Amino acid sequence: MPHTLASLVNHTALKLTVLAGEDRLDVPVRWAHASELIDPVPYMEGGELLLITALKLDAEDPDVTRRYVRRVAEAGVVGLGFAIGVNYEDAPDALVTAAREAGLPLLGVPRRTPFIAISKAVSAAVAADQYRAVTAGFEAQRELTRAALSAEGPAELLARLAAHLDGWAALYDASGAVLAAAPDWAARRAARLAGDVGRLRERPAPASSVVSDAAGDDRVELQALGTGRRARGVLAVGTGAPLGTAERYAVHSAVALLTLTTERSKALQDAEQRLGAAVLTMLLAGQPDHARAVAGQLYGGLLDAPFRMVVAESTTAEDAAAPAPAGAPPAVLDALGDAMDSAAARTGEAVLAVPDGTRLIALVADGGAAARACAEYAAAAEARFEAPSRARGRVARAEAGRGGPPIAVGLSAPTGPAAAAHAYRQAEQALSVARRRSRALVEHEDVAAGSVVPLLADDAVRAFADGLLRALREHDATGRGDLVASLRAWLSRHGQWDAAAADLGVHRHTLRYRMRRVEEILGRSLDDADVRMELWLALKATSVPPGE
Repeated sequence: MPHTLASLVNHTALKLTVLAGEDRLDVPVRWAHASELIDPVPYMEGGELLLITALKLDAEDPDVTRRYVRRVAEAGVVGLGFAIGVNYEDAPDALVTAAREAGLPLLGVPRRTPFIAISKAVSAAVAADQYRAVTAGFEAQRELTRAALSAEGPAELLARLAAHLDGWAALYDASGAVLAAAPDWAARRAARLAGDVGRLRERPAPASSVVSDAAGDDRVELQALGTGRRARGVLAVGTGAPLGTAERYAVHSAVALLTLTTERSKALQDAEQRLGAAVLTMLLAGQPDHARAVAGQLYGGLLDAPFRMVVAESTTAEDAAAPAPAGAPPAVLDALGDAMDSAAARTGEAVLAVPDGTRLIALVADGGAAARACAEYAAAAEARFEAPSRARGRVARAEAGRGGPPIAVGLSAPTGPAAAAHAYRQAEQALSVARRRSRALVEHEDVAAGSVVPLLADDAVRAFADGLLRALREHDATGRGDLVASLRAWLSRHGQWDAAAADLGVHRHTLRYRMRRVEEILGRSLDDADVRMELWLALKATSVPPGE
């Protein structure tokens, strides 16, 4: 309990009397300070009991005392201690009246009580309060440590912390999902802080912030967990008032214990990742039996059911000089991995994720939580990319240097261990299509079911097409015939002269003449199927808008 004016009045050795402000004695006292300055305010911090003898103050002048009392009260002074029998035999009526008007407690200090005695009493009380806070903090630390080492682990730690703070506590994982909360109702409150947690996770640990919202009547502190450049988790605590010294010790202890837990978990994840890399290498090398043996119980369940291969790349990595797209989170591959790991952990399924240079390769259960988390993450990334595109148009986006979402993901068809290498090729093919189409995620089924035309929207293909058709376009530009349109109509009608001529509105002999001119200009025979194929693809490539 903090020291108050009431406790000073009740201190039998001080013999203080209450002259004004009897109803305000429960205010805490941070310090006791003696000053005879006419204006001591510049030297006050607030919360002090100001001790005076009125050596320089005309305490009998109502106007002077009213201004003095009002000024020190506005500065945060919690009370005045007036020395009786020093410069005045009794407290002047003007001073008592001014204190009552300002609502400032006025204490009478008898002549035999030196100011230093009051200062010592306050100092001893402050020290005792600090000692109690430190002792309570150490006890909370021991209690939280026992909780962290219990079978319940972080969940029990949160329960003890919430009880100690007389509030609530919640733990978020690296993806920002709520892992545990205490009491149980706090999970709903914690879920409303997802945006604030996401912003804190973008800052290097250690980091903290204080947040509030219109729907919450509590004060919430967020503390980042971890020692690396990215937070491994976030601790949230909600209380009805700012944290005191003992509560602050408890929160810091919880942060330290949870950081140790997350870093220990990260070391275990690194070991699992190395094992996963070995399993993946064996699968891609066509050794499913060896992969199963190495996977053991950790990944064995994943290999016993159909899985999908995921290959993801950051689309900003190919040009380090280019700025990251607006709204794109940093380390998108890490964030994708965190999202899949967190989703899999909540459902108890296995996920094998292995960083490979600038790529992330993962095996996820077909239709499982990790696969859904991957799709949701990609959809969110694409939505952030498409929003400004719709607002400004494709040209504006291109001028801003934004070639697509910040991540591209290829997803294979469902497969098993024996066909893992084939699934990897499928995922790579889907990834290539995703990059070409400026898509965040493409499934291999979509590649097989779609048209080949969008794949022609490539600068190299377009350059080839322009070069192949340039002579014909130059001929048409002179007004000597429409060879490009005629070639397109003839190819689209599979070389049927009458049908193509009807489409163009010309005689079939005219069309035959134009096709002979095409052969003469290009120096290639239209009887060659490869030539017809190349010309048709060139026509299609030059008709696909850039970026489609």
